[in-house]
Amino acid sequence: MFILRIPIESPNSVERGSSNMALPAPADAGNQVSALPITAPPSSVRASIDMPRIAALATRASSMVEQIRGRLLAPEARKVAPVYSTAQLAALCGVDKAHVAYRITKEDLPSGRLTPAGGKRNFELNELRSWTRTYRADKMRPAGKKAFTIAVGNFKGGVAKTTTAMVLAQGLSLRGHRVLAIDTDPQGSLTTLHGLLPEAEISEDMTIAPLCDGTESDIRYAIRSTYWDGLDLVAAAPFLFSAEFALPARQMQEPGAKFWDVLNIGLESVRDLYDVIVIDTPPSLSYVTINALWAANGIIVPVPPSGLDFASSAQFWSLLADLGGNLDAQSGDRAGKAFDFLHVLLSRVDPSDPATPAVRQWIQATYGEYTLPVEIPKTSVTSNKAAEFATVYDVQKYEGAAKTYKRAADAYDSFVELVEQSVVSSWQDKAQVQ
Repeated sequence: MFILRIPIESPNSVERGSSNMALPAPADAGNQVSALPITAPPSSVRASIDMPRIAALATRASSMVEQIRGRLLAPEARKVAPVYSTAQLAALCGVDKAHVAYRITKEDLPSGRLTPAGGKRNFELNELRSWTRTYRADKMRPAGKKAFTIAVGNFKGGVAKTTTAMVLAQGLSLRGHRVLAIDTDPQGSLTTLHGLLPEAEISEDMTIAPLCDGTESDIRYAIRSTYWDGLDLVAAAPFLFSAEFALPARQMQEPGAKFWDVLNIGLESVRDLYDVIVIDTPPSLSYVTINALWAANGIIVPVPPSGLDFASSAQFWSLLADLGGNLDAQSGDRAGKAFDFLHVLLSRVDPSDPATPAVRQWIQATYGEYTLPVEIPKTSVTSNKAAEFATVYDVQKYEGAAKTYKRAADAYDSFVELVEQSVVSSWQDKAQVQ
């Protein structure tokens, strides 16, 4: 039995689901939360922050998020996938535009739609995915193989963990894979990126909570389709914190229970339905985080090149190793838990930061072959799209500098392709072993 202390971090960045939009601050910031006009209390008396005041603040914050989403996702306040040009489709399929035009004449793949002017052809996401599945057949999940599960984790918030998980899920879907995204963070940032409000639109049966408390044993009850073709979601909401009490309780009450294996068992029935499963984890070593890691075949750890983030990542490995050794001993599995790959991703890289070169060297020297040969830049593209509850793959038309967008998009494309290579290699290696 392990007692885990669960740090609850403030959502101090866009990664944790906040917004770049400035909110009006009260005159006595942090003390007055009433929606009524605020007057400063007498200097000798300072108002206490009781639970009703915190509840009022929660209501006000939820209302503001709803208003922001309504403006940014207007008119229907729901996200929609972009449409794609012939050039984009050709690039994903690894052919040129002339070949696409020729293949359309065979009428065996979606032909898209000509623009009103008739000069260009656009493809819906589901049409594009039909093409990529056909032209990238050698990279699709082989018959008889199970879905590959990837956990994106770090014990520190603000490292672009959720954005990394979302972009990976979208990018793999664009390339023809059928993806299931699972949000295990009670803050629900991955859920928000799918255009859903955790507090208002997510019910318990859309999360892993019933799986954790034993009400359900098969995760299929929680799976919902999303605005993005080929990408399904298991959502999260603040009440998912209850899982941190339900899992250890089951360990105490049920003989032979393995609190760390609940999610893994719950996923078994859908591993034939998806190609890749991407799990976004809480920024702490919690019972739910452990379940996500033990359900995974591979781990991706985003690490910005800053001293604090580097130090935090070192704690991640130390705690994971200690815990893993103990769980292996308890499970009685001689082979123990093992991962097919472990990737460290440099995220939110700011070349103008004087500390970046030094910390980059520390990361590369420490993690060596585990470090992916790509860096995700900190650009206005990623920050602006995060403010719109979106990612770089949601962009239909970028209003800023084309070079800035291309730099971000190219980095994410390279990241997704590198991870896909690891997944495909794992499928092939297991085929050879069998």
